[in-house]
Amino acid sequence: MTTHLLVIDAGTGSGRAVVFDRAGNQIGFAQEEWRHLPEEGVPGSMSFDVEAGWALLRRCIAKALSNCGLDGNDIAAISATSMREAIVLYDRSGKEVWAVANVDSRASAEVAELKARAADFERRFYDISGETFALGALPRLNWLRKHRPEVFETATTMSMINDWIGAKLTGEIAVEPTNGSTNGLMDLTARNWSDELIAIAGLDRSLFPRVVEPGTIVGRVTAQAAEETSLAQGTPFVAGGGDVQMGSIGLGVVEFGDAAILGGTFWQQVVNIPQKSVDGTMRLRVNSAGLDGMNQAEAISFFVGLTARWFRDAFCGEEVKNAAERGLDAYDLIEELAMKAPPGANGIIPIFSDAMNFGNWYHAAPSFLNLSIDPAIANKGSMFRAIQENAAIVAAINLARVEEFAKVDSKAPLTLAGGASKGRLWPQIVADVTGRQLRIPKVREATALGGAAAAAVGIGQFGSLSEAGRHFVKWNRTVDPNPANRAVYDDARHRWEPAYAAQRRLVDERITTSMWRAPGI
Repeated sequence: MTTHLLVIDAGTGSGRAVVFDRAGNQIGFAQEEWRHLPEEGVPGSMSFDVEAGWALLRRCIAKALSNCGLDGNDIAAISATSMREAIVLYDRSGKEVWAVANVDSRASAEVAELKARAADFERRFYDISGETFALGALPRLNWLRKHRPEVFETATTMSMINDWIGAKLTGEIAVEPTNGSTNGLMDLTARNWSDELIAIAGLDRSLFPRVVEPGTIVGRVTAQAAEETSLAQGTPFVAGGGDVQMGSIGLGVVEFGDAAILGGTFWQQVVNIPQKSVDGTMRLRVNSAGLDGMNQAEAISFFVGLTARWFRDAFCGEEVKNAAERGLDAYDLIEELAMKAPPGANGIIPIFSDAMNFGNWYHAAPSFLNLSIDPAIANKGSMFRAIQENAAIVAAINLARVEEFAKVDSKAPLTLAGGASKGRLWPQIVADVTGRQLRIPKVREATALGGAAAAAVGIGQFGSLSEAGRHFVKWNRTVDPNPANRAVYDDARHRWEPAYAAQRRLVDERITTSMWRAPGI
C-alpha cells in the first residue's frame, strides 16, 4: 500500500533521502556528504559529479527506506529539492555532458565581460529575472562556449539539479520555476523562460525545456530507475523546487508578506511578495516562490553560521571539551557566556557579513572593532554576543529593504529556522532587534518537508502547496521581543553601518582582503 512520501534533497554539502508519512511526519532519513571537485587548471571551478552523485543518492534512498522498514512499494509519490544555481547540460540522448555545483565560480571574467557591454546591461536582465550575473547560468555557459566549445556544441538541454533527479527517475527533462529562476534567464511574471533574455544572451531557445509548476507530476519511475533504486516502477515523480523556496513551504511561509530567516551557514531572509516587484536598487535578489502568482525576495547574509563556528573552534576549546564531557552542545555553553554580556556587547563592533548588495557584492575583511584590553569588557562572551547581535542587525536591514521596495506588511510574526533557532539567546536577540514576535518550528528538515508537500499535492492529497504547507508545519515555541532592548540595538546598528563602510574602503585600497566577493566584482 502506497502510504508514504519520499523526498530526495541534493544540498550543497550532502545528498539525502527523507521519508514522510502522509501527515508530514519524518520517519526515515539517510544522508551522505559529497564534495564538488575543481577541474584541473580552472580556477574557481566546482564540478558536480553526476555519476558519483547519483550513486550516492541511490544509496540514500535504499538506506532511508530500510531505516523505517519500508520498500519502494510503500511510496505514493517522490519529489526532489536541491541547491540552487547549479546546472546540468544534456545531449540529444538525455545523457549528462556537463554539470557544475552552485559554488562554481569559474566565470568571473565572463561576468565582468557581460557587465561591460553597457551600463544598463545587467539591469535589463535583473528587471525581468530578479537576478544579477553573479550567480546565474549565462556567465557559465559563456565560459563553456569559450573554453570547451566541443562540449557546448553537444548540449541540447539544460536543467537544475532537482530537475536532474527527476530526469534520472523518469527520463523526462523539465524545469520548475523556483530553482529555474535562480539561473537568471526566466521571466518572473510569466514563471517561464524569457525569450527576450535568451535572445539577448545569444543562446538557442531549444536549450530550455518545458516548465512545470511545483506539485505537478513530471513523469513516472522507469523500469531502469526502478532497478537502480528499488523504487516501484510507475511511481509518480512530482516537481519540487529550490531548497529555500521548498523550505519556505515547509515552514508555513505561504501568504503574501510572510517572512522567514533561515539561520544556517548562510542566513537567508525571505519574504513573499507580489509579482512584478523587483528592487530598484538591485541590492536584493527576487525569485519565483513555490506558490504560483507569488515571488520571493531574498537576501543572503554571508557566513553567519560559519563565523560562529570559527569563533567556537578558534577561541572556545574549553567549552567544546566541557560540552563533550557533559553531553551538551558547545554552543549552549558559549551562549551562557554571551548571556553575561549586556545588550550591545559592550560596544564591540563585529565586521563579518554585510547587508546584501546584489549588484556590487563584496565584503570587508573579517575583524572586531572597538575592543578593550579590559577582560571584563572584551572576552569570549561579549565577542560571541557581538557576532549574534550583528547577524540579527544585518537580517533586520535586509528585511527593511524588502519592505521598502515591495510594500509588504511587517507586523506578522517572523519565522526563524535552522541552527540559530536552537539556542536560547540568539532567537531573543533576533526578536529584540527586529521588534517582531518569532515563531520557531519543530521540523528538522524544512526543505524536505516542503518537497513532501509538493509530492502530496501532486497526488491530490491537498489542493495547493499553501494548504499543504499550513497542514504540515508544526510550531515549537514563540519568542516575544523585549522593547527595552530596542534602543540599544538601534544604536549598535547606527555605529556598525559607518564602521563597516570604512572597513570596505580598506578593501578597495587593497590594504585588507575581502571575506568574500561575487564573481566579476
